[in-house]
Amino acid sequence: MRRLLPEPATGVDPYEAYADAPGLRIGMVMSADGSVTDAEGWTDGLGGDADFRVFRTLRALADAILVGAATVRTGRLGPARLRSDLRERRGGPPAPIVVVSRGLDLDWTLPIFTEAESPTIVVTTEAAAPAVPSGIRTVAAGHDELDLSAAVRELRETLGFERLLCEGGPALATSLIRAGLVDELCLNMAPALLGTTLGGTRLLGGLPVPVDLGLTALYEDEGVLFLRYALK
Repeated sequence: MRRLLPEPATGVDPYEAYADAPGLRIGMVMSADGSVTDAEGWTDGLGGDADFRVFRTLRALADAILVGAATVRTGRLGPARLRSDLRERRGGPPAPIVVVSRGLDLDWTLPIFTEAESPTIVVTTEAAAPAVPSGIRTVAAGHDELDLSAAVRELRETLGFERLLCEGGPALATSLIRAGLVDELCLNMAPALLGTTLGGTRLLGGLPVPVDLGLTALYEDEGVLFLRYALK
């Protein structure tokens, strides 16, 4: 990886580059024309090996990984795992995945719930919480409507997860930004155009007002651009 901004450098270690993790960062990959999912609702491999290196690094640096229910329902999101080198640098097991879902339309037999080394946690409303199977740790925030601010506060103050990483999908990422909870957007731009045939969901949608971003760093690896934005 090479750094283009703020000061050019080569041979950059992604773990060191992203080590200054803020309170809550969003990490997502998108095509050059703005798609974060293809027609089937997934983008694994969009940025190739370079994207996966940063993807794994962001996970290794996080205390917990937030994902939306729609991402889980694809059935393609497995339990968090760490390569041996990242496990050693992290100094322990992978961060738990935190599934954020108001309606709990989830398949509880998926490996993400049954085979995770670090047990998966579910964030939902107080009204829905009793429907979570016993044995799955639950954070209830808000009675009928999900209160993301309360959920994040509970994850930090009660469970001790200071550094949170949101991997999407777009609906969850948008909701976190709308709630003013996001400190950083780590956007990986793949050198590809998905177009209208393959292109699916866009990066964000439904923001009520513009959000200003400040570019803090820019990297490149295998044609993928890695942008770090601070939310103002």
